[in-house]
Amino acid sequence: MSTTTQSQARVARKLRGQPTSDGAGVKLTRVIGTPQLDMLDPFLMLDEFGTDKAEDYLAGFPEHPHRGFETVTYMLDGRMRHKDNHGNEGLLVPGSVQWMTAGRGLVHSEMPEQQEGRMRGFQLWVNLPKANKMDAPQYQEFAPDRIPVATPAPGVSVKVIAGSVGDVRGPIVQPATSPVYLDIELAPSTTWSYTLPEGHNAFAYMFEGDASIGEGEDARALVTQELAVLGGGETMVATSGGQGARFILVAGRPLREPVARYGPFVMNTKEEIMQAFVDFQEGKF
Repeated sequence: MSTTTQSQARVARKLRGQPTSDGAGVKLTRVIGTPQLDMLDPFLMLDEFGTDKAEDYLAGFPEHPHRGFETVTYMLDGRMRHKDNHGNEGLLVPGSVQWMTAGRGLVHSEMPEQQEGRMRGFQLWVNLPKANKMDAPQYQEFAPDRIPVATPAPGVSVKVIAGSVGDVRGPIVQPATSPVYLDIELAPSTTWSYTLPEGHNAFAYMFEGDASIGEGEDARALVTQELAVLGGGETMVATSGGQGARFILVAGRPLREPVARYGPFVMNTKEEIMQAFVDFQEGKF
């Protein structure tokens, strides 16, 4: 792969998440969806949750509505039970992924199915284009053994959730944004390059170890719990530090549409947000 300066992605900006709580008081770190980074079209929010303290997660996320976007839950540790008002139910276990398209609306809950131990993972919110905001809700849910692992080079292991690495293609399909979602693990002092789809917005979030992104004068360090917004080209070059690195690399085609959002509703206009409240109150979800 070419890693010339013209095509190489660089770190356009770095930021750290902000401690917050959601649901019934679950403690988490919000990385996208803060004053620092309100959104990165089409991504509306990224939360990292990770704790060994049961009191930080036991209250869970009781019933709440969604309309107009998608939620992507990737579990690293722990077990989470999902239920909605359409009769859908599932258990997210370590290594599993749920890509939920809320569309025109549903009411669901996400509750821990454990009393102790570690709970860790990510939830990403992905916007939907106007043409798909009122589609019927649907799920793409995959157990750990359904998430393929690519080993494109020595010391490199990639769980391919969406998009592709070489001939290995992830199970998630979403034509609206053509997403890439990779969980990348690099052995110590390992360099790997990956070419993103042209025109996509992309970010890398380091959750174990550290790495530098870019080469030469453009290289910038990325340490645990830092997010890098990528820009300037399609080919990302990452070189892990002495302890190795593990990070998610996420990219999607920007929608470039007006965004009106209020809590669990994301539409194009304020009028559509008001209608969402009316529909929810009238039990039309």
